[in-house]
Amino acid sequence: MNAASFYGQAPKHLVAVDCIIFGFDEGKLKLLVMKRKLAPMAGEWSLVGGFVQEEESTDDAAARVLKLTTGLENIYMDQLHCYGEVHRDTGARVISVAYYALIRIKDHDRPLAQEHGAHWLELHEIPGLIFDHNRMINDALVQLRNNAHFHPIGFELLPEKFTLSQLRSLYEEIYQKTLDKRNFRKKILSLDVMEKLEEKDKTSSKKGAHLYRFDPARYEVLMRKGLVFEI
Repeated sequence: MNAASFYGQAPKHLVAVDCIIFGFDEGKLKLLVMKRKLAPMAGEWSLVGGFVQEEESTDDAAARVLKLTTGLENIYMDQLHCYGEVHRDTGARVISVAYYALIRIKDHDRPLAQEHGAHWLELHEIPGLIFDHNRMINDALVQLRNNAHFHPIGFELLPEKFTLSQLRSLYEEIYQKTLDKRNFRKKILSLDVMEKLEEKDKTSSKKGAHLYRFDPARYEVLMRKGLVFEI
């Protein structure tokens, strides 16, 4: 007996995924948005998303949408919330599962705007989006800040090698506030989860600033020993 025999009288709804994709570039936290191609509201600004296919989990659907848009796989992505208000989508009864992802913008060289009409915008540039997508962004920012406070997810947005100034700028963007330079340096170095490299970044001065690299293996060891990651 197939599923239709059991649930034939149950109402049918569409299920979608929407991806809040954060990136960090030139000292700014950015969000990927695109011009919607489908009616209703074709041509309006939207998050990146799509419908869940018949033989696909919501996680798989979000990963597929992300790969189609950015070309990237196996990156940090977390389920955010299920949005199921009855009239949230003007086209039909659609329940959306939202995910947020963190990517290094420079890790891909695909022409997003040309292929998908997608654009990286700074947080203060985000326009009014379709349906409840602005609410999704606000919820994702809250979740991002909560997670960044207790987990090293910020390193997912940085290049492999980075300066302490770049790291501080990232957390200032995430929290949308200025962090004390000396206190931040003392705190992050005390966690002992980064490797200091001999290389220096000399783009801003002749003396240069030391480059660092996050050490995930060391982080895991310290976590098992009771490390509390908190920034």
